[in-house]
Amino acid sequence: MNIIFAGTPEFAAVALRSLHEAGFGIPLVLTQPDRPAGRGMQLHASAVKQYAQAHGIEVLQPLSLRLDSKDPERAAQAAFAHARLMATDYDAMVVAAYGLILPRSTLDIKPCINIHGSLLPRWRGAAPIHRAIEAGDTETGVTIMDMEEGLDTGPMLLMERVPILPTDTTATLHDTLAALGARMIVDALRARAAGTLHPVAQPEAGVTYAAKIAKEEAALDFSLSSNELGRKIRAFNPFPGAHAELNGVTIKIWGAEALEAGSDAAPGQVLAADAQHGIIVACKQGTLRLTELQKPGGKRLPAAEFLKGFPLDGLSLD
Repeated sequence: MNIIFAGTPEFAAVALRSLHEAGFGIPLVLTQPDRPAGRGMQLHASAVKQYAQAHGIEVLQPLSLRLDSKDPERAAQAAFAHARLMATDYDAMVVAAYGLILPRSTLDIKPCINIHGSLLPRWRGAAPIHRAIEAGDTETGVTIMDMEEGLDTGPMLLMERVPILPTDTTATLHDTLAALGARMIVDALRARAAGTLHPVAQPEAGVTYAAKIAKEEAALDFSLSSNELGRKIRAFNPFPGAHAELNGVTIKIWGAEALEAGSDAAPGQVLAADAQHGIIVACKQGTLRLTELQKPGGKRLPAAEFLKGFPLDGLSLD
């Protein structure tokens, strides 16, 4: 069975590796163009491109797949990619966190199968892992589905559930779901080849949308409850990183524990900041113990280490 793979970040690269190691023919990989990253803002290849190149798989990086794009360069790249797809011998396209919308012209060539990191129809869209943690969901999973033009609306082929642990961050849950999706897509393709895979329409009830994460969302608002803030800190770890302002200095907050004990102090007031109590901050409801922090230009540090170079007692976060 030959497949074309379309994906960009590490979540997708894990699936690509699984398919390659399972023996599927992969004549072509589609991934996003190289992007500037790091302090020097040098161009970096995606995780998918790096794996493909390391294993001699052809890579294509169009800016768009839309043949009707009004931008001449995008339209030209889409036309080239479309011609390349039409000329390739493949049975299906597997898509995982690609980052480009597949137009009807692409969907009509061969079946397109998506690896999605949620229990559809909950959390359709760009950031299902972040939003599940932020919302306080107790479970999530991976859905393998046939793609259509709607946003994550296609028929479901396979679904598996995993719990969201109270300690899970987007980073840890990402790794769990990436490994799960990588196994499931191999199972799904083998089942389809055997004729034992039966699509099921998504239910109409329970649809939610996981909007793309905006950096400004990561600014913590201590007028929220400690439980809400704790979930946000876990959801925004590693990106974009929750933060608060302290006397005009932006402090990244990577870890926290929601406490039930309340306080009469104003939200954001630092109630304790020492080795015995840790860093405890007043919230509208409950209090928040900060466990891992980072000052500008510094390293991520446990609270006790952070306090040695950045005393907080008696100050307020906002």
